[in-house]
Amino acid sequence: MGSMLESLRTIFKPLTKKAIALVSLMTRPMTLGVRTMVFDEQGRIFLVRHSYVPGWYLPGGGVDAGETLAQAAVRELREEGNIHANGPLELFGVYLNAGHSRRNHVALYIVRDWNQPGPPKMPGLEIVEVGFFDTTALPETTTAATRRRIAEVLDDAPRNEIW
Repeated sequence: MGSMLESLRTIFKPLTKKAIALVSLMTRPMTLGVRTMVFDEQGRIFLVRHSYVPGWYLPGGGVDAGETLAQAAVRELREEGNIHANGPLELFGVYLNAGHSRRNHVALYIVRDWNQPGPPKMPGLEIVEVGFFDTTALPETTTAATRRRIAEVLDDAPRNEIW
């Protein structure tokens, strides 16, 4: 009886691990995103406005499978603003985006060395408007989280780990 039980365990162990992983994914999925801060020569910050949510945001989006956080940040900058990072990105912080989901995390990068070979294609399906804005005169509908991150980076405001 003992050897038969061990044989069943051996047979079902890989299936059990896969079943546990699948149940975990379905019941506790975690999402991961990135946002970037890009400043021009005048100290203005680059923001985007999406077609599907109100307000102005830092450019960014989800991290794809097999992609590092920095790779996702670079890709999102190119897609949303035709901005190309020339050097390494600086990781400023990782935040819990509890307003989106209790399992959503966002990494914030600062991009100091970049170029924009041409204007972004506007409007697009996802991004309908972009621009560089004086940090003391942001668009009225700039999101509260975006304003908090700007204050953390520029004004040395206390960091809040909640996005």
